Amino acid sequence: MFAYLKGEITYCTPAFITLEVNGVGYHLMIPLSTFTALQGKEKALVYTHFHVREDAQSLFGFATQAERNLFVQLIGVSGVGPSTAQLLLSAMTVDEIRSAVLGEQAHVLQRAKGIGPKAAKQIILDLKDKLSKESPDGPAILPGLNNDNTVREEALSALMALGFSRIPVQKALNQVFKEQPNATKVEEMIKFALKYLSN
Repeated sequence: MFAYLKGEITYCTPAFITLEVNGVGYHLMIPLSTFTALQGKEKALVYTHFHVREDAQSLFGFATQAERNLFVQLIGVSGVGPSTAQLLLSAMTVDEIRSAVLGEQAHVLQRAKGIGPKAAKQIILDLKDKLSKESPDGPAILPGLNNDNTVREEALSALMALGFSRIPVQKALNQVFKEQPNATKVEEMIKFALKYLSN
C-alpha cells in the first residue's frame, strides 16, 4: 500500500516512531536497527510495509529497503509473525540473518528472542533458496540514512575485489563494528577486517 513515507520524526522510541507527513502522523513499528539509524534525525525517508490481520492493521518502518525486503520474506515463513520478524531484525543485522540462513546456522537465529529451534529451522528451509538466488553482488545494506552503511558497503566491495568471499567479509565487518567503534574510515575498516579474515 505504501512504498515509503518521507516526513518529520515527531516521536522516536526503540519500538516505534511517529512520522508526520503533510499534517498526518503515521505510527510505524520499527526494529532496533532502524531506531539506531534514525536517532537524532529530525526528518527521514522510511521504507514501509502495511500488514493486515483480521484483528489489526499495522504499519512497519525500516531505514533500508534491504531490511524491509527481509522482513517481508520472514513473515512469509510459516510460524513467523510480524512481531517475531521485528525482534529478529532488532537482534541481528540483515547480513547476519542472511549469513545464518545461507550457512544453515539455526543456533545463530535462536539467539533472537522468540525464535526457537523449530522456527529457526523453518526460516532456513523457507528462505535459503530465495536468499541464495538474490544477486551476491547486490548491496545487503543500502547507503543513505546512515553514513556507517556507506562506509560498510565501500569496505565490503573493496574486500570482495581483493578476492574474499562475501559471507566471511560480512562477518569480519560485523566484528569490526562491534570491537572497533571508532573505525569510521573505509581504510580503517578494511585494515581491521583483514586481521579478522587472516585468523
